[in-house]
Amino acid sequence: MLINRRTFMLGAAGATAGIALGPGGLRPTFAAEDVNLRAMWWGSNDRSKRTLSVAKLFQEKNPGITVVGESLSGDGYWTKLATQMAGRSIADIFQLEPNTISDYSKRGACLALDPFLASVLDVKGFGEDVLKLTTVDGKLWGIGLGLNSFALFYDADAFAKAGITPPGLDTAWSEYADIAVEMAKATGKGGGPYAARYTYVFDAWLRQRGSSLFNESGLGFGVEEAKDWYAYWEDLRKRGGTVGADIQTLDQNTIDTNCLALGYSAIGMAYSNQMIGYQLIMKSKLGIGMLPRGEKGGPSGHYYRPALIWSVGATTEHGEEAARFISFFVNDVEAGKILGVERGVPMSPKVREAILPQLNPTEAETVKYINALKNQVGSYPPPAPLGATEFDHRVFRPIADELAFDRLSIADAATRLVEEGKATVRAG
Repeated sequence: MLINRRTFMLGAAGATAGIALGPGGLRPTFAAEDVNLRAMWWGSNDRSKRTLSVAKLFQEKNPGITVVGESLSGDGYWTKLATQMAGRSIADIFQLEPNTISDYSKRGACLALDPFLASVLDVKGFGEDVLKLTTVDGKLWGIGLGLNSFALFYDADAFAKAGITPPGLDTAWSEYADIAVEMAKATGKGGGPYAARYTYVFDAWLRQRGSSLFNESGLGFGVEEAKDWYAYWEDLRKRGGTVGADIQTLDQNTIDTNCLALGYSAIGMAYSNQMIGYQLIMKSKLGIGMLPRGEKGGPSGHYYRPALIWSVGATTEHGEEAARFISFFVNDVEAGKILGVERGVPMSPKVREAILPQLNPTEAETVKYINALKNQVGSYPPPAPLGATEFDHRVFRPIADELAFDRLSIADAATRLVEEGKATVRAG
């Protein structure tokens, strides 16, 4: 049965979207053989529109299966997921990312997808290495929706107007600081973010120095490395090269709360696939480059990662149908043309080839960026340990915020980060 849906509401943080509404907004009565799948994700308006369009296409090609979509913004997503886990009512299909799939699979939120590989879930064209990105303890817990990596975005128009050369592929952190300060002076606003609160930027910083954010034992860094990290950002903040703490704490790791998207800075740090969402809400032309590195010619700290992941809820009664939807999402060419590269460069070579001719300049730029990283990326890190999400939300960001508001010293912040991090992150 195909339900016509046009009712979709997406507002401020925590807003949800229902897409399986019948005439007058009333839910229809389903026949016994009909399957109703709940899908949940976070992201921009653009992501929701694309996802809803693919859900509609899936329903047209799979009569009897209806997809009910729910989109949340910011931290509201993780709060909702925690509530669903506690109530044993996890969405049939829900979105995760590389830093959370290990955590949530070990918490029992995900259904292992291995039983569906021989039937409804087609990943034959992806390659074994790609599947390793979503495999934890020997089982497949999700399917990557596209490749991406860390990225630095910048307001290309603002840089051109100021006559300042933007960061390039081989810019060192020391050079970046000078550029950010120059841009702050030229534009009268923050040069870039106070990225002390971004775990993914810290991850790249550590990898450039032979360490890592996490390892098989838990935390992959110590107090001295944390001190160096905080000292860099505090020095840059006091030089005027970052936005203020009041602006940075607005950031919920979403596009519409980022200082660059909000117009408070000339530089932002995010993931490469998000360039599409940024450009949609910004009037200025965006540029993209790599994160700065420890020294010119040194390791970049970058690695390829699945931009986002679809997992199946452990409590679902419709695992096969949910796996069928995911397979359609990543393999159907028509679906791929709708999705483009907003969730990353498609994993399927067939889909990737099919969408290339239709990409707009911004989308093509993200593909070009991923290709440019080919000889710059390092090996993929081990799956994030249990507690990684809690570490990000309840330890890493709050400590950086306290530091930025001058409520902590660098030494105390570094000590707390390691002590509280060890208490939060658990291996195995």
